[in-house]
Amino acid sequence: MAFTYFDRELETLEPERLRRLQADKLGAMLGELHGTNAFYTAKLDGAGVGVEDVRSLDELAYLPFTTKAELLGAQEEAGGWSTNATYPEAAYTRFHQTSGTTGVPLRVFDTADSWEWWSRCWAFVLAGAAVGSGDRLILPFSFGPFIGFWAAVGAAEKLGVLMIPGGGRGSLERLHLMRALGVTAMCCTPTYALRLAEVAREEGFDLTDIPMRVTIHAGEPGANVPSTKAKIEAAWGARCYDHVGASEVGAHSFECEAQPGGTHFNDSEFIAEVVDPESGDPVPPGEQGELVITTLGRWCFPVIRYRTGDVVKVSTSRCACGRTFTLFDGGVIGRADDLVVVRGVNVFPAAVENLIRKHAGIDEFRVTVDRRTEMAELVVELECMEGVDEPVICRAIELEFQSVLGLRPEVAVVARGALPRFDHKARRFVTVADS
Repeated sequence: MAFTYFDRELETLEPERLRRLQADKLGAMLGELHGTNAFYTAKLDGAGVGVEDVRSLDELAYLPFTTKAELLGAQEEAGGWSTNATYPEAAYTRFHQTSGTTGVPLRVFDTADSWEWWSRCWAFVLAGAAVGSGDRLILPFSFGPFIGFWAAVGAAEKLGVLMIPGGGRGSLERLHLMRALGVTAMCCTPTYALRLAEVAREEGFDLTDIPMRVTIHAGEPGANVPSTKAKIEAAWGARCYDHVGASEVGAHSFECEAQPGGTHFNDSEFIAEVVDPESGDPVPPGEQGELVITTLGRWCFPVIRYRTGDVVKVSTSRCACGRTFTLFDGGVIGRADDLVVVRGVNVFPAAVENLIRKHAGIDEFRVTVDRRTEMAELVVELECMEGVDEPVICRAIELEFQSVLGLRPEVAVVARGALPRFDHKARRFVTVADS
């Protein structure tokens, strides 16, 4: 099989040459930041680290970690701006912010150069899924401050892809637009891909009328959850691809055509470390740890050794596509701060979703961890399709939880339309604490 690349030379670079490239970019960036970026000048000086102390990737550990709390502090200190801005305000042309699902939104700022870099990073994502000239790509995304799929617009232009904006309209209108224009590729959250399929079924709209061949997903777990991926592919008759990025970091990981059960990390534009969440010490390939990222091309709003909170595992094997980029088995396995302990069992929401999505006939679900009793309880609410044998599916999910997780949840079916629907990031997991 012939695989598609955005920059084949970079993506198949020998590992030692790739490390030298990263070290060169890191050294150049540090030289630019020190003395001009107030946030990182203070961090480096406070740690007693000089720019000349970091000559190779082996010396990266001399640099202190960066946390989201610190970036929020830099934002608070500067009012409507950030002390992590390297250049004068007049140099910046773009503003975005995080979705704020876990607290105060983090504002990020880009120059024309760094926005070009963002678009380039996204081009690796699209090309990895073999999206290119001749494709018609729809972004059913309302373009607001959340960075979402903004940079995919520039990436589509780089690859000669017809980009179709799908904001400002309802789901059924978007489906009609896709059919009218013969859309072949789509970028959206996994949740919204399933929501569109649900609307199509309810409205008698035949999805096979849309020549969709590729769907690319980000913003939440799902495309890396086997049962969710399978459900999206069955609904759309298209190959489903995972992608990972963040407002404060960039578009850093993507799935390739070989679909090795994980995502490639873009080592040409970022440096990845995987560390123990508690000690911060590195963990070897094949073991789970927290992903720490250093950006190499976003000098205007950099992050150095940024603790993402994402849990990953570096693969010990090489992908059939020929890329030498770091491969994460299973993509992002979960988030360290999403892990919940129920009756002594560690549970990631993605694992729960995988169990539930295996069962046909479920349109939506919600999981509540109820901590108001002495022992936490797990409550699963299901919204089923018409004609589903509800008692049977409830019992099947109870048994699945017991077998795989060793937990016995309370499973109940709720009325059609009782659970919320989401166009972007879903909020299906709720914790109820003591009042």
